[in-house]
Amino acid sequence: MESAKITLTLDASVIEALYKAIKDSYMQTPNCTAGLSRVEKALQAASDTKALHIGGGIIGEAGSLFAAQFPGRTAVIVADATTYRVAGSRVQQALQAAGISQLPPFVFTDPGLYARYDYVDRLTDFLKGNSAIPVAVGSGTINDLTKLSSHLAGRRYMTVATAASMDGYTAFGASITKDGAKQTFSCPAPQAVLADIDIIRHAPAQMTASGYADLFAKLTAGADWILADWMGVEPIDNQAWAIVQDGLKDALADPEGARRGDARAIEQLIEGLMLGGFAMQWSKSSRPASGAEHQFSHLWNMEHHLNQGQTVSHGFQVGIGMLAVTAFYEQVLNTSFEDLDVEACCDRWPADEEIEARAREMFKGTDFPDIGVQETRAKSVTRRQLAAQLQQLKDYWPQICRRLSDQLLPYKEVKQRLQLVGAPIEPEEIGISRRRLRDSFVRAQYIRRRFTVLDLAVRTGYMDRWLDALFGKGGIWEI
Repeated sequence: MESAKITLTLDASVIEALYKAIKDSYMQTPNCTAGLSRVEKALQAASDTKALHIGGGIIGEAGSLFAAQFPGRTAVIVADATTYRVAGSRVQQALQAAGISQLPPFVFTDPGLYARYDYVDRLTDFLKGNSAIPVAVGSGTINDLTKLSSHLAGRRYMTVATAASMDGYTAFGASITKDGAKQTFSCPAPQAVLADIDIIRHAPAQMTASGYADLFAKLTAGADWILADWMGVEPIDNQAWAIVQDGLKDALADPEGARRGDARAIEQLIEGLMLGGFAMQWSKSSRPASGAEHQFSHLWNMEHHLNQGQTVSHGFQVGIGMLAVTAFYEQVLNTSFEDLDVEACCDRWPADEEIEARAREMFKGTDFPDIGVQETRAKSVTRRQLAAQLQQLKDYWPQICRRLSDQLLPYKEVKQRLQLVGAPIEPEEIGISRRRLRDSFVRAQYIRRRFTVLDLAVRTGYMDRWLDALFGKGGIWEI
């Protein structure tokens, strides 16, 4: 008997979903990663970075690491005056000892060096005049400038970290100020990274505190992803989640040790920061490491915020944002969503035209007048979609509440740990008034399409109630 012939047609989105499910399953199979460290497992998932060396006294490995990753290529160190003095000259010696040909170092000498696009142009012009592989020696500014310039010059690069100050070393994209606003430019992460703990633990304490706050923010970022997953907005990618969240609380366990430069505490901190970047490489998104707390920082950057004429570090901005979001989450967790009137929420839900009108009014007179319309339009929901999301929240709130409670730490503990590491714990310390912080909860929700606890507040109608509890009489930031 002739066998029946069955034809199955799948569209591209189905094929992509099936492929991703198979890939996720493979990456989570114990036999595939048995015996590997967290860093080794994360490197398997990273798309750009092929090697990461972390350890004490390993600056001399810079030459062999470069030779392994860029065989036969010429190197050029990119640094500023301080980072060249701290580590650049030793990297130069290590490259020389390994027989690596080098161009004279490219050293920024500007006292007010910042990640601005005019510095990108300067470095890009230099790189286009040769074929050398840049070796960025520094932290956030040097790494971001080199990352984008290398991409524009059509080549990869290597980084030697000098401080545990942020998670951007291994993240895709570079955060650069252009036309007066900080923007993220798409470009690959470094191909190789070296982090000598003996150098990093002697970095200025405020840089370490900034990195600690940035890593701490992964807790609230994770809580936002849990919400988005449970409400059917954006599913958790288990591989990216594991890279960031597994071991995160251990890495944050010793803020006092991080502040005094304890080698073990610093090693855990820098490893956690590097892993955050790997998760972003895997997912091609900042979702694994960025939530509402980062939206506060992005908003303040867009508003050109300065504290007594000085820029505020990314980590310190995110730290205050995380404190605010943690306190906000405590209001969320004290709310009984089993009693939520879904129908009333949907009846109150404004039309898209009304939302866009509010967005235009909110950012009128700024140099980003259209972002609110653009981002709210991207996450717009119909009343039918809203009803489904809120019903999901209502039906599964006990499970969601338990998961969020396990993910987060209490506000008082977060504040204490930030204080112990030397990070700001009040908005006024970074030049943000309490009134502005309250307004930021509302404004930040408009500037990113990512679903966070701020969107939960808007969709349930609880925003004002929760903010009144924080900023009203007897609140944490009573106005």
